Amino acid sequence: MRGPMLAVLLTGQVMVSMDGSIVSVAAQTIRDGLSASGAEVQLLVSSYLLTTGVLFVTCARIGDVIGFRRAFLLGLGWFTAASLLCGLAVDPTMLVLARVAQAAGAALLMPQVFSLIHRHWEGGERRRAIGVYSMVLALGVALGQLIGGLVAGIDLFGLSWRPVFLINVPIGVLALVLGARVLPKSRPHRRTRLDLVGVALLTGAMTALTLPLIFGQEHGWPVWTWIVLACGTGLLAVFVRYESTARHPVFDLAALKPAGVKLGLAACCVVMGCYTVFVLTLTLHLQGELGFTPLQAGLTFVPYALGFGALSLTWHRCPPRLQRAMPIAGPLVFAAGVLLVVLLVGHPFSFLPLLFAGAGHAAAYSPLIAQVTALVEPRFASAISAMNATGPVLAEVIGVAGLGSAYFAAPSSADGLLLVVLAITALLAVATTCAAIRLTPASIRP
Repeated sequence: MRGPMLAVLLTGQVMVSMDGSIVSVAAQTIRDGLSASGAEVQLLVSSYLLTTGVLFVTCARIGDVIGFRRAFLLGLGWFTAASLLCGLAVDPTMLVLARVAQAAGAALLMPQVFSLIHRHWEGGERRRAIGVYSMVLALGVALGQLIGGLVAGIDLFGLSWRPVFLINVPIGVLALVLGARVLPKSRPHRRTRLDLVGVALLTGAMTALTLPLIFGQEHGWPVWTWIVLACGTGLLAVFVRYESTARHPVFDLAALKPAGVKLGLAACCVVMGCYTVFVLTLTLHLQGELGFTPLQAGLTFVPYALGFGALSLTWHRCPPRLQRAMPIAGPLVFAAGVLLVVLLVGHPFSFLPLLFAGAGHAAAYSPLIAQVTALVEPRFASAISAMNATGPVLAEVIGVAGLGSAYFAAPSSADGLLLVVLAITALLAVATTCAAIRLTPASIRP
C-alpha cells in the first residue's frame, strides 16, 4: 500500500505548494474582479506565507501529539474547506480571511508528509520517496505559475479568478477519501504533550521575524521593521533556551545533534529559498520587461520544473560517490544554465538551459535532504520535518526581501536579474559545498 500512500501524501503536498505561488500570478485578475486595493492584494499574497511560516513547527509537533495520519487528514480537510471559502469570497476581506484559514490547513498538512515518509520508508526506498517528494516541491511551484497564468488569461466557465481556489475542492475530497483508507493508523505516544509556553514563544518569535521581512521592502524599511526583527531574534533565542530544558519541547533540539545535520538542513533551506527568488525575479522580468502574458510566463518555467523533477527521480540510481558530489556540482550546472537563460530569455533555445538549470538546482537539494534524514532517528521525524518546512520559508522571505530589493534597485530589469542570478549561484555554491563536506559519507549507503 506504499504506492497509494505516497500518492495521497504528495497530492496534498502539491496542492499546498501550488497555492503558495498561484495567487501571485493571478493577483491582477483577482484585484479587478473584487475591486481590491493594492494593499489588500499584497495582504492576500503575503498572508499565506506569513501564516504557514509562523505555524509550521507547532503543527509538526501536533503530528506527534495526535498522530501523523490524523493531523494530515485534518489539515487536508481544513485546507480543502478553506479553498472553497476562498472561491466563494464576495469581497477582499472575506478572501483574505479565507486565505489565512487555508494557510493554517496547509501548515498542519505539510509537515506530516515528510514525517510520514521519514517514519515509513528506509534506505533506498526512502531515497526514492524523497526524490519524488523533491519533484513535487518543484512541480507545485510550476503548476501554481502555470494555472495562475491560465486562469488570469481565460475566463473559465465565467468564474473569473475563482477556479484558482475551487480546483482544490474535488482533488482534496478525493485525497481525503483515499487517505482515510491507505494511510497507516498509529497511536500517538501517550506522554507527548503540546507545550503551550513553547508554542507562545515560538509563535511570537516567528511572527516578529517574518512580518517585517514580508512587508518591510514595500514600505521602504521603516524603523519599526528593524525593531520588530530585533525583538524576534531575541524571542527566538529565549525559545531555544527554553526548549533545551522543556519537558515536552515543541522542537526537540536533540534532532540536530548528529554531525552535519545543522549545516545540511541550512543548505537545504538556502536551496529552496533561492528557487523561490529565482522564479519571482524571472517572472517580473518576463512580464515587466519583455511583455509576456501571465500564461506565457508560467509556461516558461515548465522546462525548469521538468529538469528539477527528472533529476529528483533519478539521482538515487547513481553511484554513492556521484551522489555525494551532486550538491557541489549542482550549483555549477545551475549557474551555467541560468546565465544562458538570462542571455536567451524569450528565445526558443532557452528551453534547454532552463532544463539543465532545474536539474542543477535539484542536485543541490535531493541528495542533501536524504543524507540528513539518514542521520536522524525516525522518532525525530517531526522535528526534521518542521525545519524542512520552516527553514525554506524564512530563506524565501529573506531572499525576496534582500535580493528583491537589489533587483528593483538595479539600473534595468536585465541587470537586476543578472545580479540576482549571480548572488543565488554564490549562495548555493557556498551552502551546499560546506554541507556536503561536513555530512558523513556513511549517511548514503549503497
